[in-house]
Amino acid sequence: MKTGFIFNIKKYAVHDGPGIRTTVFMQGCPLHCVWCHNPESRPKMPSNARPSEERHCLRPFYRKIPYKTAWRVSVPELLQELRKDLIFYEESGGGVTFSGGEPLVQPEFLLEVLRACKGENLHTAVDTSGYADWSDFKRILPEVDLFLFDVKILDPDLHKKFVGTSNKKILDNLERLLQEGCRIFIRIPLIPGMTDTKSNLQHIADFLKKYENIERIDLLPYNMLGIDKYQRLNKPYRSDGLRQQSENELKQLQSLFIPYGFEVNIGG
Repeated sequence: MKTGFIFNIKKYAVHDGPGIRTTVFMQGCPLHCVWCHNPESRPKMPSNARPSEERHCLRPFYRKIPYKTAWRVSVPELLQELRKDLIFYEESGGGVTFSGGEPLVQPEFLLEVLRACKGENLHTAVDTSGYADWSDFKRILPEVDLFLFDVKILDPDLHKKFVGTSNKKILDNLERLLQEGCRIFIRIPLIPGMTDTKSNLQHIADFLKKYENIERIDLLPYNMLGIDKYQRLNKPYRSDGLRQQSENELKQLQSLFIPYGFEVNIGG
């Protein structure tokens, strides 16, 4: 039986794909973004993870367990939890989104749970950084209805500075997914002074304009929700001092994409 690590489940999510969704946050991330707002997701195999049988159900565990704890769950256990919201998926055109962390850090578990979801006719989305082996992407393609694909920074040196890795694999995977005809929403996190600069956003727009099947672009405003997590994890927050963009600033950033003909939304 395939099992995997998750660190949260978000019910009634409306910014992680179409309709009302359940977002499953999977443990593990290969990136080291300066602004990361889920620092608890980074370890691939958390040493203090508890087996799922130590609790009675998934729903209350993310309120009661110690903050740094992730959980090992089986595919049937997770599917049982997802079924509880079938009525919301059916009435809103929603479904299940796998986020993180980076879901493809756990490719075998992700594949099995995606297959289980499709067996229940659930709409599936994968929210990905793009930093994974293409072989793992290729295996899940038949089971994924929508990719929410992050494009953070185009300049390779700045990407390495702020994200900790090269962006070559990310951009190569994006191009391959587009060539495969996958449904894709591009997501750009707007981090003040790092990703929300005019030069970076225009660079991204120039890169994306050659692709005809990008359905839309979502600009994700900077939020400060991660600061409290760093405090509870006793870790320094490397983006201290940043402020959220104003509504007017967000509209100005949105306008940079209009000449390229993209549908651009503020938020997911």
